[in-house]
Amino acid sequence: MSTPADTPRGFTHEKVETNNFLMIVLILIVIAIGGAVEIVPLFFQRSTTQPIEGVKPYSALQLAGRDIYLREGCYGCHSQMVRPFRSETLRYGHYSVAGEFVYDHPFQWGSKRTGPDLHRVGGRYSDEWHRIHLMNPRDLVPESNMPAYPWLATRLVDAEALPAHMRALRRVGVPYTDEEIAAASKQVEGKTEMEATIAYLQSLGLALR
Repeated sequence: MSTPADTPRGFTHEKVETNNFLMIVLILIVIAIGGAVEIVPLFFQRSTTQPIEGVKPYSALQLAGRDIYLREGCYGCHSQMVRPFRSETLRYGHYSVAGEFVYDHPFQWGSKRTGPDLHRVGGRYSDEWHRIHLMNPRDLVPESNMPAYPWLATRLVDAEALPAHMRALRRVGVPYTDEEIAAASKQVEGKTEMEATIAYLQSLGLALR
């Protein structure tokens, strides 16, 4: 018959279960290993690292619009990822694929849908529809709880900030040329934030429509 003195004193289950700090450390190690096993291979798969046909870097005006979209917190209510479910594809169109987001830094996938998903919104409505909708959403969708953004119609795009932004994006893999960067400020000069935001929205999800 064994006695307490005979009980092994090494790395036992009881020791793990009764030591909160040790349990937390081991859980984090397991999560890190599992995450690495799932995520690391994606960096070496062409389907997740190369743009699909038709996907191009944002133009200067579209990029300015994307910055405004982020600034105004639009991602808080609108996701940009169509899930591969029949109900989603019937409503929004083709499900999203990794190669569509190669030039997005950061991604706008999200999961919150106070408003509809916007990944396939490009080309669905006219520029004028978007203008009216951003000025006062209830003029087009009476039940909408989306806030209005009238100031976008009077504020001008910060043209001087774009070249530095594009150079930063080039460092993380977006293939902007020196010529495109040099011409960016001139391309958006005099454009309103409303025009830029609409240009960005109209660019979304066109590759797999």
